[in-house]
Amino acid sequence: MEPWEIRPASRFEDVAALLNPSGNPRACWCLAYRITSAEYSALRGEQRASRVRELCAGSPAPGVVAYEGDTPVGWCGVSPRSRMERLVRSRTIPALDDRPVWSVVCFVVRSPFRRRGVSRALLDGAVEYAREQGAPAVEGFPVDTEGARISSSAAHVGTTTLFEAAGFERVGPTLARADRRVRWHMRLELPGR
Repeated sequence: MEPWEIRPASRFEDVAALLNPSGNPRACWCLAYRITSAEYSALRGEQRASRVRELCAGSPAPGVVAYEGDTPVGWCGVSPRSRMERLVRSRTIPALDDRPVWSVVCFVVRSPFRRRGVSRALLDGAVEYAREQGAPAVEGFPVDTEGARISSSAAHVGTTTLFEAAGFERVGPTLARADRRVRWHMRLELPGR
């Protein structure tokens, strides 16, 4: 595994280089779970970028970034579930309980850096960041690939094998799907919280 440096996502320019490198006005910007459906639909182009700029300037950061030297190579969206408006109201991924858990919702790894351990480093970094911020547990909703290759767009939520390798346990299947495959509710308890 390469020595990726993981830092909180406080530099908007680095986050933009990962979430919208081509300047696509329809880019998600990892906002789909963070804001209401109505707000997500209303925001376009620079408005979405501005919203993420605000998140990066706030605390806690909206995720973590993996670096090779000074070059951002990967992103993991992680925040308190309570700050993810659409996730809070989700019928396909309901909350397990009312604990102040943090949720991992998105991974982006630049193509030259895929299959080099960046996603695992990002997930470990996301867990550590959540722990530092006082989270009692971290959850994710990865897809079970059932051993098959899936599209990178479907894999943006992570895979169950990635989460299991990081110590997460399957809690149960959700009603959400990625590439027609089940997404699982997985959780990692953080001892001492």
